[in-house]
Amino acid sequence: MTSKQKVQPTGTKKLDLKLTKDPGSFNIQALVLIIIGFVFYSNSFFNEYALDDGIVIEKNEYVQEGFRGIPKILKTDAYDSFYKSMNAGQQLSGGRYRPLSIVTFAIEQQFFGTKKSASMIPSPTELASLRHVVNVLFYILSMVILLFFLREFIFEKNPFIAFVVTLLFLIHPIHTEVVANVKSRDEILSFLFIILPLIKSFRYIETKERKQLYLGLFYYFLALLSKEYAITLVVLIPMLVYIKRNSSIKQAFFSALPFLAVAAIYLLIRFSIVGKGASIENPDVLNNPFKFASPDEKWATKLEILNHYLRLLFYPHPLSSDYSYNTIPYTNFSNLRVWISIGIHLTMIVTMVILFFKRNILAFALAFYLIHLLLISNFLMDIGATMGERLVYHSSFGFCIAIGMLIAWTLQQIKKKTTANAVGVIIAAIIVLWCGNITIARNAEWKNDTSLFIADAEKVPNSVLVNGNAGKAYIDLSELPENKEKEKELVTRSI
Repeated sequence: MTSKQKVQPTGTKKLDLKLTKDPGSFNIQALVLIIIGFVFYSNSFFNEYALDDGIVIEKNEYVQEGFRGIPKILKTDAYDSFYKSMNAGQQLSGGRYRPLSIVTFAIEQQFFGTKKSASMIPSPTELASLRHVVNVLFYILSMVILLFFLREFIFEKNPFIAFVVTLLFLIHPIHTEVVANVKSRDEILSFLFIILPLIKSFRYIETKERKQLYLGLFYYFLALLSKEYAITLVVLIPMLVYIKRNSSIKQAFFSALPFLAVAAIYLLIRFSIVGKGASIENPDVLNNPFKFASPDEKWATKLEILNHYLRLLFYPHPLSSDYSYNTIPYTNFSNLRVWISIGIHLTMIVTMVILFFKRNILAFALAFYLIHLLLISNFLMDIGATMGERLVYHSSFGFCIAIGMLIAWTLQQIKKKTTANAVGVIIAAIIVLWCGNITIARNAEWKNDTSLFIADAEKVPNSVLVNGNAGKAYIDLSELPENKEKEKELVTRSI
C-alpha cells in the first residue's frame, strides 16, 4: 500500500505532462488561438472611435453618466440619446433594444473615464484604447469557449476539426469590423452568450442538474439583451439535441421549451420599451436603401445580396464599412445572378433538411448560417441597411464549420499520415498568413473616421455615405496647420 501511495503522484504528473505537450489537447489549442488572436488584433489597441461609435458611446449621455446612466440604458432604445439630441423619434423599423454592450461602456466610463458634468466634457477619444482592448479580450474569450463547445459536444471524437473550425472563425478577415469597431461589441457578446446556453443545455441533458439549466437560461437572457439574434436558439437547440443526442423530435422540442419561455419574456420587455420602432417609412435613403426601388427590384436586389455575403466569406476582399445606397445597384429578375442566388440558397435549404433527418452535423452548420442570414436579409423587415460585414458575423460560424469539415475530410483522403500532416501545416500557414495580412491592414484603416472613409472611398466608389464622409475628411485634413502646404491638393481630393 505504501509503495502504491508513492506511485500516485508520479501518475498524476504524467497526466499533466500529457495535457501540456499533446498538440491535440485543449490547453495547447486554446493557447495557440489566444496568441494568434492577439497577433491579429493588437494593432487595433491604438485606434480611436469610428463610424457609429460616436452616437453609441462618446456622444451617448447615458454612457457618459457611468452607473447613473445604466437604468436609462436598460429602459430605452439603443439610439435614444442620439434621437433626443436630434429632436427626432425612432427612425429604424423594429427599434433597437440591445442594452448589454452599452451597459459595459457605461461601466468602463464609471471606473476609468470622466463622468458627464456641466464643467467637464470628455475628450473625443477618451477610453478608446481601453475599449478596443476589451473588445479583443471578449473576442478571444469567445473563441476559447467556442473551442470547448466544439470539442466537448460537436466533434468530441475529432478535436482536430474543432480546432480548425475555431481557427477559421478566429482569423476570418470579415470579422475585423466586429472587433475593430467598438460599437460592434454587441455582436461579440451576442455570439458568446449564444454558445454558453448551448453548452449548458447539453450539460443539463447529461447530468440533469437544474443548476446547469438555470445557468443556460441566464446566459440565454444575456444573449437576447446583447442582440435579438439569440431568438434563433429556440430552433437551434432542439435541432442540435436531435442530431447529437439521438433524441426523438418530440424530446428535442421539449428541450427548448424553457428557452422559449425566456424568449417570450424578453420579447414582452422589448416591446414594452421600444414598441414596433418607426411607424412610417424612413425618408432618408441612407437608412432606407430600397427607397427608390420598385417592388420587383427590392426583392431581386435582396436575393442577389445573399451572394455578396457568400463571396465575402470565400474571398474577403475588398472590405468596406458601408454598403448603403448606391454601393449595390438595384437589379431585377432578368439578372442571371439573382437566379443563381435563388438556386444556391434553395439547394442549401433542401440539403439542410435531408442532412437533419440523417443526423448529420452539417445540417446544424447550414441552419446556423441560414437562420441568422434570414434575420439580416431584409426579408422579414427592413433593417436599415442593404448589407454589412458585421451582420454576417453569426452566419459565418456555420460557414466555418462546413469549411473546417471539408479541410479535415480532404486531409483524411491522404493515406500517408506524414504527408497529410505536412499538407495540413502548409494549408494552415497559407490561410493564417493571408488572413493575417488582410486583418492587420484593415485594423489600421479602422483607426478613425478619417482613415476609414478615405480608404473605403476607393473600395466602394458609388457609396453616397462613404463619399460624403471622405470629402469631409479631406476638408478636415486641409485645415490642419501641418498640412498647410498640401491644402490645395487635399481640397481637390475632397471635391
